[in-house]
Amino acid sequence: MSAQIDRRHWLKFSSLAALGLGFRLPAFRDEAILPAEYAGVTGLVNLSSNENPYGISPKAREAIVQMLGESHRYSYNHPGLQDFKKQLAEHHGVSEDHILVTAGSGDALGLLPRFFNKGKLVTANPTFPILPTTAAKLGTKVVEVPLNSKMEHDLDAMLKAVDDETALVYICNPANPSTTIVDPNALKNFCIEASKKAHVLIDEAYIDYLEPQEQVSMISLIEKHPKVMVLGTFSKIHAMAGLRIGWLIATPDIIAKLQADYFSRAGFTLSVLSMYAALASLDDHAWHNQSRQKNTAARDYTIKALQSLNYQPAQSKTNFIFFPLGNYPGDYAQDMLKKNIFLRSYQYPYGKYARVSLGTMDEMKIFMGEMKARI
Repeated sequence: MSAQIDRRHWLKFSSLAALGLGFRLPAFRDEAILPAEYAGVTGLVNLSSNENPYGISPKAREAIVQMLGESHRYSYNHPGLQDFKKQLAEHHGVSEDHILVTAGSGDALGLLPRFFNKGKLVTANPTFPILPTTAAKLGTKVVEVPLNSKMEHDLDAMLKAVDDETALVYICNPANPSTTIVDPNALKNFCIEASKKAHVLIDEAYIDYLEPQEQVSMISLIEKHPKVMVLGTFSKIHAMAGLRIGWLIATPDIIAKLQADYFSRAGFTLSVLSMYAALASLDDHAWHNQSRQKNTAARDYTIKALQSLNYQPAQSKTNFIFFPLGNYPGDYAQDMLKKNIFLRSYQYPYGKYARVSLGTMDEMKIFMGEMKARI
């Protein structure tokens, strides 16, 4: 059974969106959390949350062990962490007043729509849901622009959607859940043009999974284009999803305003152990390269295996895979969970899709074994 994208359905969806009838990516609900009855189940394969299955780097692990004796201190009372922001900023080639540190990038994604709430939000559909879902709950008009037929951000259409009433534009690149990237030069041009009318937030959570020559950050635009902002996290290649460290880079003026408003207590949410682990992880390039290489091998294997079963995944540049399920009957994610494989699936106006995180090679072989058994 082929599970290719139905172009007619896609065009119908695009037409509806153009008329203002947007369809929102499903928000985080209970299905994104492992049901209690599966906690501790032997043999469970967790392919749900785009985590790094290889864990934190040895240097980060050593830093945590060394600092356990200091975990009773607030981070701001620890002399060794007084220049944490400075070191993180230097790593990204900016000054300390350009950076805001948060408890994971999710913290910023939940707070930014509260700050940029006087005007519309323009984003893609599908995209990572925290920011647009929060904005909608606050009453902000969310303009959702469909991806193109390659599951990539349609930058031309998004730029047309930006007007004088737009307060914020949000782009996740590499994209979640669709796994794709846009050409860096095209994205730069988009940021420059869109930022003439609105603030532009580029979420680069997965940029480290690109090959080094492909890792083109939009941070370099900020100096000349002060409405551009870039978001990052230690949750992905650094494997620190449970330690909660993220950051936002913007002009000092924007950072100061954010710090004085909704982000005024951001520093209090960071732990001593997380901050030391983050600094140690920044320098462990060998571990990051190893994680990237293993991820690429597992991704290549899984995509080819899915294609052999006539599934057509999007061209993934991340640590997860997004593919259409065709006319799959029932709830795919629930059916897979019954087989001890935890992943996500969603119903869109143009069909059912699955998002499968990349585990170890052995875990992906277990996943594909189940997929083959269903044919």
